[in-house]
Amino acid sequence: MASRRGARKYKGLKERYPEKFASEERMFSHIRRGDRIFIGTACGEPQYLVKALTKYVSSHPKAIFDAEVVHVWTLGVAPYTDSKFESNFRHNSFFVGRNTREAVNAGTADYTPISLSSVPKLFYNGLVSIDVALIQTSMPDEHGYMSLGVSVDIVKAAVKNASLVIAQMNSLMPRVYGDGFIHVDEVDYMVPYDEPVLLYGLDDDDRVADLVGSHAARLIHDGDTLQVGYGSLANAVVSHLHNKKHLGIHTELMSDGIAKLMESGAVDNSKKTINRGKTVASFCMGSAKLYKYIDNNLAIQFRTIDYTNNPLVIARHDNMTSINSAFQIDFTGQATAESIGHIFYSGIGGQTDFMRGSALARNGKTILALKSTSEDGKQSNIVPFLQQGAGVTLNRGDVHYVATEYGVCYLHGKNIRERTMDLISLAHPRFRAQLLEEAKKYNLVYPDQAFIPGSRGEYPEALEKYKTTKTSLEILLRPVKISDEPLLKDFFYSLSDDSMYHRFISLRKDMPHSRLQDFVVIDYTKQMIILALIEKEEKEEIIGVGQYHINGIIHTADVAFVVKDNHQNEGVGSELLSYLTYLAKKQGLLGFTAEVLMDNAHMFHLFNKMGFDIQKKRDKGIYELKMIFGEGLNDQ
Repeated sequence: MASRRGARKYKGLKERYPEKFASEERMFSHIRRGDRIFIGTACGEPQYLVKALTKYVSSHPKAIFDAEVVHVWTLGVAPYTDSKFESNFRHNSFFVGRNTREAVNAGTADYTPISLSSVPKLFYNGLVSIDVALIQTSMPDEHGYMSLGVSVDIVKAAVKNASLVIAQMNSLMPRVYGDGFIHVDEVDYMVPYDEPVLLYGLDDDDRVADLVGSHAARLIHDGDTLQVGYGSLANAVVSHLHNKKHLGIHTELMSDGIAKLMESGAVDNSKKTINRGKTVASFCMGSAKLYKYIDNNLAIQFRTIDYTNNPLVIARHDNMTSINSAFQIDFTGQATAESIGHIFYSGIGGQTDFMRGSALARNGKTILALKSTSEDGKQSNIVPFLQQGAGVTLNRGDVHYVATEYGVCYLHGKNIRERTMDLISLAHPRFRAQLLEEAKKYNLVYPDQAFIPGSRGEYPEALEKYKTTKTSLEILLRPVKISDEPLLKDFFYSLSDDSMYHRFISLRKDMPHSRLQDFVVIDYTKQMIILALIEKEEKEEIIGVGQYHINGIIHTADVAFVVKDNHQNEGVGSELLSYLTYLAKKQGLLGFTAEVLMDNAHMFHLFNKMGFDIQKKRDKGIYELKMIFGEGLNDQ
């Protein structure tokens, strides 16, 4: 059914191309037994044509047998999976959608695992030949060109290779610049029918997803070019980027979130290495407002999926950042984003292409986002090993950054023990003790690895602070994590013998695992260890460590700190001591105690600067200090 304005245009087209307009019965009569029928992707699905085809088969039950329906992602109607059509159609999907998931897992439909970038080649080389393509387009312009609108992806390749192309012309389909234009000469039959383009929405009220998004967003810098996957986690990341500048977009999916970033000015594509000034995507899923936004928007180009998802094209973008999600990740770094155990749930999609392409890009990075638990909270999504039957979407070498609602870690280049401890620190606190025991069982961590369960050992993320020292050095002050042992090992072994002696008042120079555990496995209610770090993209460098241990009887704490030799006299020690003092006062402590070598003039100077009421007691070359705090909290 066309609009009044559209009806006039359709009438003119009928007069110009009379051979392309026919009854549905005549059009569908060209479909032969055993044909492979392609249906347009996701929100671009020609719903009317799909319904008309099944209606035709219902009235002509012997006209079509054993036809294979190729439909990448089904969001709308999928009557061809109904059991009553089992002798007529067999569905084959390159990406499992919610409307076909049950059929695929029941064995009445098929799933072909493949990266979407590789699908067009299957059509072109005939490995998957297309006999019939049912597509949806915009209305033709005065030159006879129609836009594939919200879905270019593999649809263009299907049109180019199909023996029979039937297009549902829809005046509500947006006209999008790029590769998605086809001429009426490429279409065998045209069916005028207006209907709302399928919408795709997500629940925005997801507190956990928002926390994951806030952590992942911290990794994104001004001028980065982004690929963003689909789902609540990807949307949550995007929602935290409105304060960024000069972002670029090269992605497979255009979403409402990306459109909002463009409208806010955060995305202007001005720093992109290729396709500068253009948001590049391959298909679109979202709201009616989004479809209106992309319509005739010169700032947006939809390209074919073998271009947008080509790792070699992706790698040409400097500062390329890919953001994708997963269902589950194991201690070794394997992740699945396509199945839950043996249950096929979605597909490979473009995730592998973008994660690898971004890793190859100059200054590129990849971020894998996931919630720490299943939706019902009963299972950890961080596990010792993936469930039996789970598809490994990303192998152990593919994963770089991982983000959950409990923070971010970087796995690339780390050994299994380090990965295991990093990921356990990102797991839900309810599962951490159990996960550690499993890791010990499989010899993935030290057999004596300690752990403090419950809130006492839970990382206090709120205490993270960025500071600028007196010498303009930008540092991050944060509590120590259980996964910081490798960083602390590097730090301590980088200290000079003199610094080690003044910190520990001991000639002992080794720092084995047994000693390091005392620094990383702590009860935050009884002691505090603050690290001063310089952030170097994927790696943090510890340049100072400060700590205090509470003596509850006299409501004071023993304090000590040490700064890396090449960063001494840069104000790092002052910032550490100031922050430790602030935290101690917040805990209601009255002051610090410390043992300081008599020749450690620098330490005395720092304590005096804080304005403490200091009492000294000398004993064998060491001063035992008692330092009482002044009134009020330091301003942090």
